[in-house]
Amino acid sequence: MTELSFDRSNITHIVWDWNGTLLDDNHANLAAVNAVCSTFGREPVEMDHWRTVFRRPLVSCYEELLGRPFADGEWERVEQLYEEGYRHHLPTCELADGVPDVLHTWAGGGGTQSLLSMAGHDHLVPLVTERGLAHHFTRMDGRRFTTEHDSKAEHLFHHLDNQGIDPAQVVLIGDIDDDARAAQEAGAQPILVSSGLMSRDRLVATGAPVVDTPVAAVAALRGA
Repeated sequence: MTELSFDRSNITHIVWDWNGTLLDDNHANLAAVNAVCSTFGREPVEMDHWRTVFRRPLVSCYEELLGRPFADGEWERVEQLYEEGYRHHLPTCELADGVPDVLHTWAGGGGTQSLLSMAGHDHLVPLVTERGLAHHFTRMDGRRFTTEHDSKAEHLFHHLDNQGIDPAQVVLIGDIDDDARAAQEAGAQPILVSSGLMSRDRLVATGAPVVDTPVAAVAALRGA
């Protein structure tokens, strides 16, 4: 793990990412991506390759993956194919190792926590609730609006403002470089887990602390 570059004693609130962080859904993501590849005439990709390609904005990411720009209406088709493929595999996805115990651990130490995902809000909330996790969070927000840069940053501003939380007391724990970017733009701090959709090298390149799991992230915050 890279050393924490902030005073952990100031941190009272965690904003958790969902996909690839608390939910181990890499295989569902890859299956959905390969459904897109199949329809658009591209050979299937392996997870190691996808973790070197995946990024936001998603449109340019998929254009790189498929090797060409989209014509009118094709991006909407990609979204539909991905959603159908992901939902088909979603029932096979388990919570990440150490979840929900790690949520109890943080709360037991007096900290608060919330959930912010770029998954659609109407998809996210029932899913988290069905898995018995909703009571852990002071607020749950999925993607409620679109932004020019397809980043979590603006969503994080709203998420914290709606709770009246000082960003200086917040760590965002996520699995991609956009999580680090969002935290830094909002005035919060990031910790990234290497178990999600980006390779460890890409995460380290952000300058944010990188750990293996959500459990390791909370352990670092507690000084373990």
